[in-house]
Amino acid sequence: MNPFNNPVPPHLRHPVPHAAPAGVRPLASTPQPAPVRAQQGEPARAPASRAELAQRQQALTDAALQLKAELFGIDDVIDRVIDAIRAWYVLPQLITRPVIVCLWGLTGTGKTQLTRRLAQLLGFYDRFVEVQMDGFSHGASYRSSSISGMLGDSGIHEGAPGMLVLDEFQRFRTVSTKGEEVKVERYQDVWTLLSDGRLPPALSALTNIERKLADAHYEAERADDNEDERAGKKPYRFQLDAWDAQELKRMLKLSEPLAEIMQWPPTQVQALFTRFQQSLSSWETDYSKLLVFVCGNLDEMYHETAQRVEDCDTDADIFHRLTRKLSLIDVKKALSERFKPEQIARLGNEHVIYPSFNKATYEQLIRNLCTRYCDDIAAQCGVRFAIGQDVLDELYANAVFPAQGTRPLFSSVHAILSANLVNAALWVLEQQLPLAQDFVIALAADKRHLVVHGLGGQGDVQQAQFGVTLELNRLKQRANADFRALLAVHEAGHGLVYCLLFGQAPQEVKINIASFEGGYNSFAGLKVTTRQNALDMMCVGLAGRVAEELVFGEMACTTGAEQDYKQVTAEAARFIRHHGFGTRLSRTDVTVELDNHLNTDVEPSNAAIEELLQSQYQRASTLLGQHRGALTRLVEALMDHGMIAQPEMQALMAQSGVAIAVAAHTGPDEALILEPFAARLAAFQQKTGGQPAHAPDSESPACL
Repeated sequence: MNPFNNPVPPHLRHPVPHAAPAGVRPLASTPQPAPVRAQQGEPARAPASRAELAQRQQALTDAALQLKAELFGIDDVIDRVIDAIRAWYVLPQLITRPVIVCLWGLTGTGKTQLTRRLAQLLGFYDRFVEVQMDGFSHGASYRSSSISGMLGDSGIHEGAPGMLVLDEFQRFRTVSTKGEEVKVERYQDVWTLLSDGRLPPALSALTNIERKLADAHYEAERADDNEDERAGKKPYRFQLDAWDAQELKRMLKLSEPLAEIMQWPPTQVQALFTRFQQSLSSWETDYSKLLVFVCGNLDEMYHETAQRVEDCDTDADIFHRLTRKLSLIDVKKALSERFKPEQIARLGNEHVIYPSFNKATYEQLIRNLCTRYCDDIAAQCGVRFAIGQDVLDELYANAVFPAQGTRPLFSSVHAILSANLVNAALWVLEQQLPLAQDFVIALAADKRHLVVHGLGGQGDVQQAQFGVTLELNRLKQRANADFRALLAVHEAGHGLVYCLLFGQAPQEVKINIASFEGGYNSFAGLKVTTRQNALDMMCVGLAGRVAEELVFGEMACTTGAEQDYKQVTAEAARFIRHHGFGTRLSRTDVTVELDNHLNTDVEPSNAAIEELLQSQYQRASTLLGQHRGALTRLVEALMDHGMIAQPEMQALMAQSGVAIAVAAHTGPDEALILEPFAARLAAFQQKTGGQPAHAPDSESPACL
């Protein structure tokens, strides 16, 4: 059964508020653009008039506005997509090969939904094919194992515009994680389609038809020898079964009705078949005017975020800034780990990258979703609710997993709100409270109940409480005072030394987290790491243990710094052995490959690594000892609130007489460069009169 026969699937014909697709706003009341539909199977028409071009341009503009009204947080993505398809939609006569637009993003960011809705708005949903490239969503028949078969069963006609979505494309890998070729059975003709849009017929199907024709001739001869058995019986009306006739019609591009083709004698079919094989012009099927969307998740590109599926603590804005830096080069690198170079080339260069949603987008989604729930209740029973900001804040804190997009959000909000809103509405009706008011829903002080307030018939205040489970809140609370104190001191040590050495506030410091037992500091990335930066990061990494020793004593230090020590030791080893920042210049490493030509004598560098760690530990101890007041302030803030944001960190450090900066997040490349390299170059040039410091002649050793 072809899932694309229905022009609009049920969940799009009748949107259900509580089961809305991830990342989708409720349908706005703005009118949809009148679609400009290319006629299927028509001969080439005269050039479009100016009015037709203007109409198509306006249809695209209207479609973009409607998409932005329905889908949150991806306005830039929508603009990119609309620009990428403009020529295909406005002047399809110019298109001689498929237009390929690749959409890459984390799960739940609206990639597939964008393509489906765009097909509806542009009037192409009856010429829309969606293929799950994991190969499991369309059965196991050979027709569904090829792109040509899927297109042949669709409403897309040869030589006419249509839309094809290749979803979950990352699962269609042809190169293993070890770089070896992966044998792929299904959809192998996709690479031919992406090349020029012209598909040859499936040779296996042609062979099958040819074999059946031979069988028909064989049976006809045997029938002649057994005329006595057929005597007095009516001849068979149908010579081909429905399946073979359908295959013949599709392969030979016939226009006759299926019932007529079923009655053709084998000789007629054989003649058509021979003529088709000899015709070069009819051999290929022309899908050159397709718009192809390639959609997928590239975990290799989102390596800093994609695997953090359990992380509900890191600020969504941090994930957003990390993913916003991704570029075409990152896409190509990630694709090279899954596909061959010639296959990557066929995907083209129109790669649209979805950043993860920022905090404002999630907050807007929550407000909109709550409004829809309240509107539904009001429409069904006349009770109007107004959900307080404290409830909205807790919904965010308990529903958002930034690396997983909107799906967990919709699920959590439904679980938290739906039953309680129904119970609250029944309470209002049972108490016979006046309905001409908004009943305010707030969060109780214990954060375990929702409180509904309203006025009775005499103007008296009525309220009721309904239990609510905020699971992440429970996990984030560090009830044990000793454990909170330990985490606060440890993380404050890291954060304080980072402020002192880098002059920057950490992106955030937290001890109330649900993802794991502990706390964390989040630091901005460095675009360039100097020798001094490397030393400073080692000092920051050791500062958590140093703070424990300073506050609790040497014998009360915990094993919580194990990961810190592992990371700092690795950094010190690279400092000495890889970067040439110690007394040794040679790259020192362990290898079993004889042709690597590395210095493999690692033993002499062990002492230098230990000496480096000892010096940075002492440095951190000195810094924290000199700034005990600042450390105390940071610890108290963490004990009181469980976290310190950048502005608060800046204010706390200012109270201690330490000025630090908060990085401005203004551009896609926000990695820090802390050294004034340009100013130092200018100073160097001034000293040398604007000339290179040393210009060796042809006889100097430097030229040999």
